[in-house]
Amino acid sequence: MSLNSKQRAYLRGQAQNLDTIFQIGKSGVTEETAQAIKTALVARELVKGRVLDTCPQNAKDASILLCEMIGCDSVQVIGSKFVLFLKKDKDSQYDI
Repeated sequence: MSLNSKQRAYLRGQAQNLDTIFQIGKSGVTEETAQAIKTALVARELVKGRVLDTCPQNAKDASILLCEMIGCDSVQVIGSKFVLFLKKDKDSQYDI
């Protein structure tokens, strides 16, 4: 699923109050990291992560890589933070 600009704007607003629950460090994006983020996405639908200074990728590259590995959508990337979205098939709390 690809998000249009209105959906992305809505999700950005919803993500403002979210806490950053993932940090990607010197190992970069690994299969274990992707699996942990996917598990959180299945439970929460919308997650915020952060790329540390020691990470070999920047936030945009990490977000793109995670989207390819997980099959989710990137909502936004600002500085070292990124927001990812994976809509539930049923009972989604986001009306998009």
